Amino acid sequence: MAVDNSTIERAIELTGRLVAFDTESSKSNLALIDFVESYLRAQDVPCIRAPNATGDKAAIFATIGPPIEGGVVLSGHTDVVPVTGQSWTADPFTLRREGDRLLGRGAVDMKGFGAVCLAMIPEFKAAGLRRPIHIFLSYDEETTCLGPLDLLGRLGYDLPRPAAAVIGEPTSMQVADAHKSVTTFVTRVRGYEIHSANLHRGVSAVHVALLLGAELLRIGEELVAAGDPTGRFDPPYSTLHIGAIEGGTARNIVAKDCVFHWEVRGVPGTDAARIVEERLSAYSAELTQKFFAPFPGTGIETRMEVAVPGLAPQPGSPAETLALRLARANRTIAVPYASEAGHFQQTGIPSVICGPGRIDEAHQPDEYIEIGELAACVDFMRGLARELGA
Repeated sequence: MAVDNSTIERAIELTGRLVAFDTESSKSNLALIDFVESYLRAQDVPCIRAPNATGDKAAIFATIGPPIEGGVVLSGHTDVVPVTGQSWTADPFTLRREGDRLLGRGAVDMKGFGAVCLAMIPEFKAAGLRRPIHIFLSYDEETTCLGPLDLLGRLGYDLPRPAAAVIGEPTSMQVADAHKSVTTFVTRVRGYEIHSANLHRGVSAVHVALLLGAELLRIGEELVAAGDPTGRFDPPYSTLHIGAIEGGTARNIVAKDCVFHWEVRGVPGTDAARIVEERLSAYSAELTQKFFAPFPGTGIETRMEVAVPGLAPQPGSPAETLALRLARANRTIAVPYASEAGHFQQTGIPSVICGPGRIDEAHQPDEYIEIGELAACVDFMRGLARELGA
């Protein structure tokens, strides 16, 4: 099918408009949401926005077609990762066109997908949709994946419940039906500070933290040995990673505090995070008895920060069947990163991931998306309009 250049050019223009908003996860996305809302209103597309608790961010949900159940939701996030410390060759928030590539922070992850969704609205409206197409743009995917939850809880109540969800993370327009869960933790050790010459009269938070870290690494090796029953993931096992550690004051002071941050990425069908947390809790109890009993106010505390559910395969689901047909594919893939798809699935909405661009380009300096990938996404969306149209 020939690609309508006007739709592609509109998608390129909108990618530039979206990239121009600096929506790093630590910052507000309201300027972008204001722009999107104005764009939707100009297209006579009804929408609602859902602010977060502090009011500095919001998600937006738009419906093209009849406001009934059984449609398809196209979901993407508006936040991006930081650019600080990266070697960009130009302003990250000004889209550049170099040959067949569009460069800018978020171009591939995932403002390009959002731009295609918005650019397709005239064609969606012209299709005479019998079932609706929803556009859902959220926030904080890069940090917590909690941004869509408020609106997700309203689907089937005051918002029409879709029959399928397509999350547009970059897959080179392949259909992904599985990703690992991600659960993040922070462990804080509080020791008893004293001169290191009197080590026996204190307890070092750093020493104990290192013991806890070593135990986590041992558990991580067990996760590797357990493997991936599906054989679909790379690496083919659940993973445990300690990402940051900070503690102590000086070489000759017994450390009063030590904090480390760690995560578990579990293959679908396992509860790797719960298993690891329980194992660490038992070991923490042993260390507490051994080291901290004589020192009030000391001890070990582990707190779960974020739990992003995995996406489990649902062979033959409405989302998988539809997406494979639109992508002209006969098999699904698994992706190594997490997304909001697991939250959609947990609410009972069959979900897949399928979006333009390569994940390898995400989070990189001079991040880019190829125009051909946007064209492939437009083709996918046109097929969706035909499926749901008159």
